[in-house]
Amino acid sequence: MELGKTWQFIVDNGVYFGMKVLGAIAIWIIGRWLIGLAVKLATAALDRQKVDTTLSRYLGTVISGTLTIILVVAILGFFGVETTSFAAIVAAAGVAIGMAWSGLLANFAAGAFMMVLRPIKVGDDITAGGVTGTVKEIGLFATTINTPDNVLTMVGNNKIFGDTIQNYTANPYRRVDLKAQLTDAADHHLAIKMLKERVAAVPNVLKDPPPDVAIMELNGTGPCLLVRPYCNNAHYWQVHADTNQVIKQTMIDGKFPGPVGEMIVHNRS
Repeated sequence: MELGKTWQFIVDNGVYFGMKVLGAIAIWIIGRWLIGLAVKLATAALDRQKVDTTLSRYLGTVISGTLTIILVVAILGFFGVETTSFAAIVAAAGVAIGMAWSGLLANFAAGAFMMVLRPIKVGDDITAGGVTGTVKEIGLFATTINTPDNVLTMVGNNKIFGDTIQNYTANPYRRVDLKAQLTDAADHHLAIKMLKERVAAVPNVLKDPPPDVAIMELNGTGPCLLVRPYCNNAHYWQVHADTNQVIKQTMIDGKFPGPVGEMIVHNRS
């Protein structure tokens, strides 16, 4: 008899707990769907108001994180956990976690400062935190950068904000720095004249400012020419490669003697 009562108690409570679990799962699924919908509606509203993409994505992340915390508290309340006590526990735990994870809070603070000071924004081509690429998102704690070789890289906001930031998109044009080594036997005046004409004809090289070609230094081999065309940031690597080709072809066409055992064209270090 006692065994039957015990079994009935287990069955009744098991069914009750199972229904609670299923209810919690349903609340989580529906809640996450509603959070996603709220974030989409909020970002769409910000886009309609022509709010900057960087700021709208950052606010979307903040909204999603805040609503997820509320959802978790609601699920705990559904299980009968006293949420007021839970909030106090979370606050106390937050202080302890904050002390232990000061770096995480530093990343959060750096992200907030980047939203205010705007050294970079979504779509900018940058070098920051040791990574070069295009900014895809500035999140709560990390910035997502897509590198030129198509590797999605996440860098802590504090590392970016606390380090040197090079923003290649901020200015309207960019300079390509190359050099060409001549020997003392070469006519450097003719080489400079030919390079100026030919580099200016490279596709996407700007007319204003015009390309610079001049003697950078005199070394043991002979004059080393500095070749500097200007272009928009989107055309940088195309102009870089095409100018190298022009330099090499100019050395061949002008029959300029190059240094023995060395390449004629070098990228500037």
